[in-house]
Amino acid sequence: MSYSLDTVHFKGKRVLIRADLNVPMNDQLEVTDDSRIRASVKTIKKVVDDGGIAIVMSHLGRPKDGPENKFSLLHIVPTLERALNNKVHFVADCIGEKPSTLVDALAPGSVVLLENVRFYKEEEAGDEFFAGELARVGDVYVNDAFGTAHRAHASTAVIAKFFPTDKYFGYLMEDEVMSIEKILHSSERPVTAIIGGSKVSSKITIIENLLPRVNHLIIGGGMAYTFFKAMGGSIGNSLVEEDKLDLALHIIDEARKHNVALHLPEDSNCGNAFSNDAKKTLTASDEIPDGLMGLDIGEKAAAHFREVILQSKVVLWNGPMGVFEFENFNSGTKAIAAALAEVTKQGAFTLVGGGDSVAAVNQLGYSDKVSYVSTGGGAMLEALEGLSLPGIAAMQGG
Repeated sequence: MSYSLDTVHFKGKRVLIRADLNVPMNDQLEVTDDSRIRASVKTIKKVVDDGGIAIVMSHLGRPKDGPENKFSLLHIVPTLERALNNKVHFVADCIGEKPSTLVDALAPGSVVLLENVRFYKEEEAGDEFFAGELARVGDVYVNDAFGTAHRAHASTAVIAKFFPTDKYFGYLMEDEVMSIEKILHSSERPVTAIIGGSKVSSKITIIENLLPRVNHLIIGGGMAYTFFKAMGGSIGNSLVEEDKLDLALHIIDEARKHNVALHLPEDSNCGNAFSNDAKKTLTASDEIPDGLMGLDIGEKAAAHFREVILQSKVVLWNGPMGVFEFENFNSGTKAIAAALAEVTKQGAFTLVGGGDSVAAVNQLGYSDKVSYVSTGGGAMLEALEGLSLPGIAAMQGG
């Protein structure tokens, strides 16, 4: 198969698109963040503009026992119609006669949205019969749901076998896969990975997979203090994983073996409490007095990290440099975002992924100033760990 939608014309075809429309909603069941919907528009429009019928399926939330009104995709129809500037025909089921009857009656260029696939337990169970029932309504299958690519669900992986030759990545999926490939298999040098967040334990598999592939590893956030304590430093009341001190030393050793420059924050902005109103004190990161905790990287660390980033050709950022939700302790994360914007302008490829990093660039206004912001938190992290994603593997098989 060819992965790209640009290689095919969908005139007269019924195209079943697995999108990720799992968007947040308020108590009035109104969409509060439409970024995932907007990310799906390009693929849907390609089918419509070609003269095909776009049949969109997705999950929404975690319904437990069949249909629940608050998880019905009916509620996102107005937002999807605005994003597409096109009428969306909603079907109150995703299998059976209802979808087939409606699709048979529609003209080319129409858009259909099926009901939440997770209203059936068979979806998450990866049930093959259910996948076949979903497949009945389409001539072609397009997977554009990178956010669920790490799940072997019926609509994301199992269904692909019913379209041995007529299956494609959507534009969003293609962009996500290519972005990760650029990080893991870049021929350009230097490559820099910026890993932040609170715990070393949650990032160890990513770090181990990246070490043979990068030239620089920058570590920030709460996880940095586990490294400083492992090396004999004083970290006051900072976050630490006492049972991961040997792991931190192992990473330092592995970085040395792979000739990777490991960068830890030289200084930290500390507080006397985990609070935005905490009294801020700047100290060396390995000389934090008792009673203080590191809540952000300091000015020297931010300047040093910026220098490393600006020398890079490829940069991955996963995890904030501190408690960026606190305005008094977001300067380090903001400095990294600004450096990424700067190096992107110089022609480097920059990828931001992982929930907190994405939230940070969006909140700080830098999302359109980097090369790519990943929509799939868990899926991207598993890909960076070197794991095979079922939703992608299924598309690459015959």
